[in-house]
Amino acid sequence: MSASSPQRPVLPADIMAMKGGAPIVVLTAYTTPVARLVDPHCDIVLVGDSLGMVLHGLPSTLGVTMEMMILHGQAVMRGLHKAMPVIDMPFGSYEESPAQAFRNASRLIGETGIPAVKLEGGQHMAETIAFLTARGVPVMAHIGLTPQAVNTLGGYRVVGRDGEGQRLMDDARAVEQAGAFAVVVEKVPEGLAGRLTEALTIPTIGIGAGVRCDGQVLVVDDMLGLFTDFRPKFVKRYAELGQGASEAIASYAADVRARVFPGPEHAFPDSLTPKAK
Repeated sequence: MSASSPQRPVLPADIMAMKGGAPIVVLTAYTTPVARLVDPHCDIVLVGDSLGMVLHGLPSTLGVTMEMMILHGQAVMRGLHKAMPVIDMPFGSYEESPAQAFRNASRLIGETGIPAVKLEGGQHMAETIAFLTARGVPVMAHIGLTPQAVNTLGGYRVVGRDGEGQRLMDDARAVEQAGAFAVVVEKVPEGLAGRLTEALTIPTIGIGAGVRCDGQVLVVDDMLGLFTDFRPKFVKRYAELGQGASEAIASYAADVRARVFPGPEHAFPDSLTPKAK
């Protein structure tokens, strides 16, 4: 899917219609090659601000900029043909006011061609979500553990225990009423996530929230074993590509040092061999 494609096969209304049906499959992507790999298998491809950690080596998502999101969003769009793309709004680009959020959301959409944005927060972001959706910006909400608020949450902890359940329910209902077409529910106890899913008319996309959500999302580098700095409990490794890549790089280095690579088959002769008469 290029930025000039006239329409998208999957739209927010299609995602909403999947509520209670076949589970919604979501993965992140940050580059064109990975977008091409995940596109045939996913309903949504998220250009997540997790790119700051898995690609740029940042300690959290807080240092991700609009320019970074736009660059990677453009790359992902070149690799998609089927799945609906959604792009994260980075920290500091939407919290100040609904007007600020609209300016930056419209910039993300205009410069990448991605039709929908994701932002973090529940009740306190409902006004902003309503402002955006009223002006034609589809919004995916994100509640529970919100990584951009890690400094105030006190770390990457489970959210929804010790009397927090009602607040999470209120957050979920607030973003639904504000017009979000779906909501990511992160690191929430499984029972509570199930109750949220049953209570809402929009799909819930779980990450560390159990199997009862309407869909699931993982960071693609986590599930492929490419990002190995840490491994959240909720991540299932479907491959260990990082280990395989490390072994391949070590083999290459050994071949170079032993002058085994490049071999004759990888080199160009000084002249072409004359054809036999």
